[in-house]
Amino acid sequence: MLEHKFTALGGDVALTDGHVIAGYASLFGAVDQGGDIVERGAYAASLKRLAAKGGAVKMLWQHDPAQPIGIWDEVTEDDRGLRVKGRLLTDVAKGREAAALIEAGAIDGLSIGYRTLKASKDAQGRRLLTELDLWEVSLVTFPMLPEARVAAKGDTPEHTALRDVADAFRSAARIFAKG
Repeated sequence: MLEHKFTALGGDVALTDGHVIAGYASLFGAVDQGGDIVERGAYAASLKRLAAKGGAVKMLWQHDPAQPIGIWDEVTEDDRGLRVKGRLLTDVAKGREAAALIEAGAIDGLSIGYRTLKASKDAQGRRLLTELDLWEVSLVTFPMLPEARVAAKGDTPEHTALRDVADAFRSAARIFAKG
């Protein structure tokens, strides 16, 4: 059964040159809204199998297999999570739309499509995902893991974290000003 795991883009995925995106599609050790935790190394075997077959993780729009919108040039694990870098195909209508929506801030989520191969439960009953068969990484509207987000051009994860804190303070100030 194909499952999906969502990640908000905002700070960890950057759109540059109008079509290049890079960031994290999954973060290790983070509890998502479904109560799952992806463990470090969960994608390693899947990425190795794909590379051996000459295959690639697909870039889709909203998990729709009929709507590929780009190419993931790099999909790797590091200490933090599943890092992706790719290109939106702006010759494709949905690719152009995706680029415009990301730049406008209307789309800020990534989601992985995968099959669970190995998992266990922790003491709190959360699912610990230790081996996943990764199929695709989609740009989506509603993310499940808020920690990974799409950034403005040139933003680093550190800049985005500071921007998010500043946005929270501005929102709070607006609420208090109305009261």
